[in-house]
Amino acid sequence: MHIPTSYTVENVRRGHPDKVCDQISDAILDAYLAIDPRARVAVESFGAHGLLTIGGEITSTGDVNVDEIARRVYRDIGFDSPLEIRTQIVKQSPEISAGVDRDGAGDQGIMYGFATNETPEYLPKGVVYGARIVALLDTREVQSALPWLRPDGKAQVTMEAGRVATIVVSVQHTPEVSHGEIERGIIEFILRPLFGSELDAATVIINPSGSFTIGGFDADTGLTGRKIMIDTYGGIIPHGGGCFSGKDATKVDRSAAYMARFAAKNIVAAGIAAEVLVSVAYAIGKAEPVMLSAVDGSGRDITAIVTAHFDFRPQSIIERLGLRNPIYTRTAAYGHFANPAYPWEEIVQLS
Repeated sequence: MHIPTSYTVENVRRGHPDKVCDQISDAILDAYLAIDPRARVAVESFGAHGLLTIGGEITSTGDVNVDEIARRVYRDIGFDSPLEIRTQIVKQSPEISAGVDRDGAGDQGIMYGFATNETPEYLPKGVVYGARIVALLDTREVQSALPWLRPDGKAQVTMEAGRVATIVVSVQHTPEVSHGEIERGIIEFILRPLFGSELDAATVIINPSGSFTIGGFDADTGLTGRKIMIDTYGGIIPHGGGCFSGKDATKVDRSAAYMARFAAKNIVAAGIAAEVLVSVAYAIGKAEPVMLSAVDGSGRDITAIVTAHFDFRPQSIIERLGLRNPIYTRTAAYGHFANPAYPWEEIVQLS
C-alpha cells in the first residue's frame, strides 16, 4: 500500500474535548492497573457543557476514586470551569469474561498496523508534522512565550508530492489578544522552528473562524474514541473501527493494533520493505486470529515473515509488549505511535 501523493491529516491538542475524554478514560485505566495489573477495564467518557458522564465495565481486585481522577486530569490540562460528574460503572459481562479467561480475544474485530521508511518515526511525513504542531503548542516553553494560549486547539497539514502545501492551525486564546498577535506567535514559536524554509512555500491559515475564546466542554461535546484516525495514521490507511483509550489490553482493539504496528515497524526497520501494512482479525473468546496478512508497498505478500517473528495471540501480545503496566494516559494525546517510550515502538532484532 502506497502513501497517496496528496493527502491531508489533522491532530488536536490535549484540551480538545474528545481528547480530554480520552485522557480521563486512560487515566482511570492506569489507576486500576497500578493496583491490579490484571484489571479488566472498558471505560468511556462523555463531556458536554459542564457535565461529564463516565460509564463502562470494570472488574478489579482494587478500587479507585474515578471522580477525583477525572477532575485532576481536567485541571492538569488547563480547564477551571465547574464540572458535574456522573458515573455508571458495572462489572464486565460474565459471558465476555469467560472467553477472556481462556486467553481469548476480548472482542471480535479487525485491526491494522502500518509503517513506512519516509521518516525516522516510520510514519507518513504529514502525520508526524500534525502531531508535532499540537505537541509544541502544549509545551511549557510555548505556554510561557504565548501566555494568551488556552488549552483547546487543532492543526491540519496538507501534503502534495512530498511537500507541505497547506497548514491550518486553530488555537483557543484569551479574549484580549489580537488576531495579528496570534498569527505572529504561532508562526514564530511553532511553525518556523518546525518547518524552517518549507514554510515559505506553504499556505498558512491560522484561526480561520476568527475568535476562539471558548473551548473544551464549554464549547463542544467530547467523547472517548472519537479521534481514532488522529490516534493512528490520519486516515491514510484503514482503521478497524475500535478505539484505544479506556481499554485494557485484553481488548484486541487496542493490543492487536499495537502489535500490528510493532510488526510493521520492525519489518521496515530491518530493511525488508519500505512500507508495510499488517491486518489481523479475531473472534471473541478465541486466541488464534481468524485472519492475519501483511503486504509491502508493492502489494507483495509478506505474511510468512510476520508469522515467523510475531505471535498475535492476545496473551502473547500482552506479555511481549508489557501491556499490563499503567502506561496509557500519555498515549491519549498526539497519537499512539512514534513515541520511542512506547513498547510497541521499540525496534528489535529479527532473528
